[in-house]
Amino acid sequence: MRVFYSVLLVLFAAVVLLFALQNLQTITVSLFSYSVTLPIALVVIGVYFLGMISGGALLAFLRGTLRRAKKTKTE
Repeated sequence: MRVFYSVLLVLFAAVVLLFALQNLQTITVSLFSYSVTLPIALVVIGVYFLGMISGGALLAFLRGTLRRAKKTKTE
């Protein structure tokens, strides 16, 4: 099973590398008065990681809320 996960990880890394190499064009991202010019691949990967972080935080918040609600209901 460890070999399967290793192969899967290598394939995923290869796809990410291929994506990055094929998307070297730059775009300008602006927020308020700040702007930065980055490659498209870097922006997509950054947005993906921000989504993972915010999604994980939201799930943790919801789980905690549900646990507290069940605990209060049973008492």
